[in-house]
Amino acid sequence: MCCVATHILPGRGALSASIRPPLTSAVAISGSEKETAEPTWKKTFGFHPLLCYLDRPEVSSGEALSGIVRGGGAGSNTAKDHIEVLDLALASLPEEARPRKGDPAGPRICVRSDAAGATHDFAAHCRERGVAFSFGFPLTQEVRDAIVDLCDDEWWEAIDTEEGDVRDGAWVAEVTEMLDLEAWPKGSRVVVRKERPHPGAQLSFFDMIEGFRHTAFIFAPRSEHEKNADGLDRLELHHRRHARVEDRIRQGKAAGLKNLPCKEVAENNAWLELVLAAADLVCWSKLICFADDTELARCEIASFRYRILHMAARLTRSGRVTHLRLDKTWSWAKQLALAFTRLRAAFA
Repeated sequence: MCCVATHILPGRGALSASIRPPLTSAVAISGSEKETAEPTWKKTFGFHPLLCYLDRPEVSSGEALSGIVRGGGAGSNTAKDHIEVLDLALASLPEEARPRKGDPAGPRICVRSDAAGATHDFAAHCRERGVAFSFGFPLTQEVRDAIVDLCDDEWWEAIDTEEGDVRDGAWVAEVTEMLDLEAWPKGSRVVVRKERPHPGAQLSFFDMIEGFRHTAFIFAPRSEHEKNADGLDRLELHHRRHARVEDRIRQGKAAGLKNLPCKEVAENNAWLELVLAAADLVCWSKLICFADDTELARCEIASFRYRILHMAARLTRSGRVTHLRLDKTWSWAKQLALAFTRLRAAFA
């Protein structure tokens, strides 16, 4: 599955909007034989869909842009599928929000993914479409050798938390000049991160020798001529926010993505579209009607369904006017009444 985020990037002179689509995959389990259902890489049986969300950090729900149903045996790093989902996602954006290759004044879009998206074909397609990318990068032997060469503390920079404070026990360094990146788009940069492992962390043999948990990601601007003024700590923080896509997947499963119930592929494709539409409706409802209510804007889909969508109400008509009568004893009746006021004002 994949996800996109909209926010303002600082440190670039004039502020400009950035859409960032993190890509990731998930598994939808099937309890019976269905068309294209296969054994999955998680040793279950079902489907391996790939989705793209517009990441909305101000609410807990992501805006679903695109998705495809794949068989359970589909690979996590299949570049063709990533390309298809990204093209569908970009096509679903309004014309004024789509990237324009070669136009420095156009919308700035960054595609985020874990290491499954780090393929040469997908990276080249991102450059061809005029979007930046930030992918998890595998810790190959070449990367490990580069980490060992960064033995001096002066090469490592402290990184920030989401709140802007210095993160204790975590550092980043750039190893671009130590790697062969000829196959990647020009301007690509590889950044490694090391941190003190938390209890229960799964460490490789290399991590246990070094005493730190290591990860890496590769970043490239939307064109080879564009320069990125952000420091390593900002690039690392931007990439780390890709983890929000896991929340989108969890909420998607709570809204119907946990399994694809139909036997035929066409029917399951329709089911997926309904799930994506539901994600959009919840996201837009929160953005338009509950943006000022942090509790409702940030709550999970199950809580939002109980508090708002399941509220008892009655339609009445008086004096040729239709009224919606809410249950005034409901704990969130006032919030919903205010939400309808914001909704009318938004489209007045």
